[in-house]
Amino acid sequence: MADQQGIKDPFKPYKGRFQSYERLPARGRDRDDILNELRTMSEEENSKWKNGRVSGTYYHAGDEHREFQNRVFSLYSHVNVLQVDLCPSMSKFESEIISMTARMLNGDAVRANNPDDEICGSVTFGGSESIMMAMKVYRDRGRVENSITAPEIILPITAHPAFHKAGEYFGMKMVLAPVDEKDFRVIPGEVEKLINKNTVAIVGSAGNYPYGLVDPMEGLSDIALKHGVGFHIDGCLGGFILPWVERLGYKVPVFDFRLPGLTSMSADTHKFGYGHKGNSVVLYRNLKLRRYQFFQMAHWPGGIYASPSMTGSRSGGLTASTWATMVYLGESGYMEAAAAIMKIADRIKEGVQGIKELEVIGDPTFLISFRSRDVDIFHVNDFMISRGWRLNGLQNPPAVHFCVTMPQTFVPGIAVTLVEDLRAGVEYAKTKQGTPARSSALYGMSGSLEGRSQLVQVLYGTFEHLFRV
Repeated sequence: MADQQGIKDPFKPYKGRFQSYERLPARGRDRDDILNELRTMSEEENSKWKNGRVSGTYYHAGDEHREFQNRVFSLYSHVNVLQVDLCPSMSKFESEIISMTARMLNGDAVRANNPDDEICGSVTFGGSESIMMAMKVYRDRGRVENSITAPEIILPITAHPAFHKAGEYFGMKMVLAPVDEKDFRVIPGEVEKLINKNTVAIVGSAGNYPYGLVDPMEGLSDIALKHGVGFHIDGCLGGFILPWVERLGYKVPVFDFRLPGLTSMSADTHKFGYGHKGNSVVLYRNLKLRRYQFFQMAHWPGGIYASPSMTGSRSGGLTASTWATMVYLGESGYMEAAAAIMKIADRIKEGVQGIKELEVIGDPTFLISFRSRDVDIFHVNDFMISRGWRLNGLQNPPAVHFCVTMPQTFVPGIAVTLVEDLRAGVEYAKTKQGTPARSSALYGMSGSLEGRSQLVQVLYGTFEHLFRV
């Protein structure tokens, strides 16, 4: 990954600095020596985001809160959630995480719409697993209840790739619906046109990753009810902040269980829930739906086996620290966090709108996406990278976004600095007209670190490269 001039590999900066291990060391190392090495790496990497210049990625609610989480985690770091007979606190924690999340997302409305329904759910290892479990539910329900052998899911082109992963893993066809060219939200009428005898569910995002926008859920809910198909809302990104943004008085489309057609929803406790990474919640309108998520095997020689989700063993530390985070913050803590985030997001949105060469996409809340019809937005991103920023590149259309999280609220003047650098970035981009930008749109990174000529190598060889000593 280093070029011919010997530029250091940006993905492996520690090579040559610290010892590499191709095999287990003959004798174990000193604990303090290991801790000092890890501390050095951690401090260097933390400096990249503690300045508030990284979009999304880090959602934690401050160093003191992280220290509290780590103390809780240490109490249960050895625990396997599956062993509830030995550690019954796990069932307490997980059932209460599910209940608190359901109430936050207006789960009480479920019984108001149908007395036979009872909102329920599962704790998973992350948003992708929450999404994949819901998709499995609709596949299996379609097969059992409607004899559907070639299931299809209809989702916006902006929906998270985890849905496509579910399609590949579980043998389901993902059918893409277009978004409106003006507001970049899915068009309910186009979704309805795509429904056929194999459709098992439709999908909306609250909000979607590219633009942070909430799809028109009321229209999708009506369609789901009319055609008798499942309706999943992906609230992995916005599920734990949009309820509080709405309470703060912002205009937010209805996106939760107030919708009578909504049958499942995912929400990540490890994002704006401020829990440790590797924890999420998937909710269902009733117990009958959730049963399709479970796996059971009655005749295994090792005994009757049952698993509620894809993973078997799960960390009790994650479960305990997530529960502790939610009860520590409470409604007031989440409201305060949302207010602080929106204060900065509003300033960024207003500032970007004041740069005539930039265009804000849709009507965003905590995540501001923008493009340009006058300059190459990736030249702007190149400039921002040179200033230490890490925005997220988008494609179709080319754009970038900045997702405001708690770290930005700890840095005075961060919104003003961002807008000033964007304005300078536009001027820089004007001088680069007709030349290729170094950055591009690559999920999970700010772009190709060494130019477009390496993009194919990054796309096809990243994993092989990253997991080689």
